[in-house]
Amino acid sequence: MTAIADEPAPAYLTRTQERALAITIAVVTANAYYIHPIIGEVAQAFGVGEAEIGLVPALNQLALALGILLLLPLGDFYSNRRLCLILVTAQTLCLGGMVLAQDFVLFTAASTLLGFVTIAPYLIPAFASKRVAPERLGQVTAQLTAAVIFGILVARVGAGIIAARTDWHSVYIVAFVLMVAVTAFLPFAMRSERAAPKRAEAGYGALIASVFRLAAKHPDMRISAAIQGLNFGVFTASWLALALHLTSPAMGYGTDDVGYLAGVAAISVFTTPRLGRWADRVGARKARLVAASVNFVGIALFYPLGFSIWALLVPLLIVNMVGPSIDVAGRMTMFTLAPEIRTRLTTSYIVVMFIGGAIGSAAGTAVYDWGGWGGTCALMLVMSSTVLALAFHAERRWRQAVHGI
Repeated sequence: MTAIADEPAPAYLTRTQERALAITIAVVTANAYYIHPIIGEVAQAFGVGEAEIGLVPALNQLALALGILLLLPLGDFYSNRRLCLILVTAQTLCLGGMVLAQDFVLFTAASTLLGFVTIAPYLIPAFASKRVAPERLGQVTAQLTAAVIFGILVARVGAGIIAARTDWHSVYIVAFVLMVAVTAFLPFAMRSERAAPKRAEAGYGALIASVFRLAAKHPDMRISAAIQGLNFGVFTASWLALALHLTSPAMGYGTDDVGYLAGVAAISVFTTPRLGRWADRVGARKARLVAASVNFVGIALFYPLGFSIWALLVPLLIVNMVGPSIDVAGRMTMFTLAPEIRTRLTTSYIVVMFIGGAIGSAAGTAVYDWGGWGGTCALMLVMSSTVLALAFHAERRWRQAVHGI
């Protein structure tokens, strides 16, 4: 197979291009999260139950995991720019399919395909890292990482507000318009000189197989992936269950209230970089253990405080402050490994993370259908306790390996 190298362009990205890439990441990331505050309305519109509607975000997350596994390694064969342009265009078409879908099956199918091609948020940072000055690499990387959090935040808040004032369908019309705009200006945002073609050292099948071989050789990565998979599963289960719980007849809140509540996640935009610097000082595994402990306390407070929208601010602030740092610390455990294997290890890590998100989406709504808010809170507590146990095991294992204690 002939590969087109994705080498650094002679000219660095302009500040305008950097901002455009951050906007792109925010917009394409948001697509998976619009459904969180409006999931109850979507279920009613298609005449399905709470367990069935959970399939929409669950299959989207599973498809994303599969897409990352099968498509992300293509970055070693083709330029990140070319892949992003193709995949963002495909996302726009899939979102158009969700807008036009008249029944639940077609809507779910379009959402699932959308997840499969949502690879741009993981390709764009690699593209940008090769086209910024070395002394600005951390700044630009942080900017693009913050764009992911911002995209999730705007999706959940915006979807709730738009749906309350119009209907849930308008949410996806707005999302489609945003994707059309992103697709149009992305070629200019990613404009760069193309390097000369070169021959890939291995075929596509060998590259995919190497992802599994490397995962088998690095147990620390597997533990980190399992921790983040469960952590992300708690995240998806909590927000989907919250949307169903708060808009239920017993609580009586609207989708706009769910959207406003989702604004609490904005705190993570400010706390995550600071906790990341703290993790640099104390070590990734120790930082993850502390974060998992605090996060467990926040999850435990969901049920007793879950019958007042104001009281819910307490556990939501806690989990949104420390939850993302569990992911940051998990990724840090792989950054000390050889550069030539980090991308493939990261591929395994992200795949497991989104499998966990899919399980959380499906299980969270199914358990809510069976046991209500209390049932979902119990599920989240079990998952969070497993995160804490694995984080303790990983930290202890690391201390034994390094210090022999």
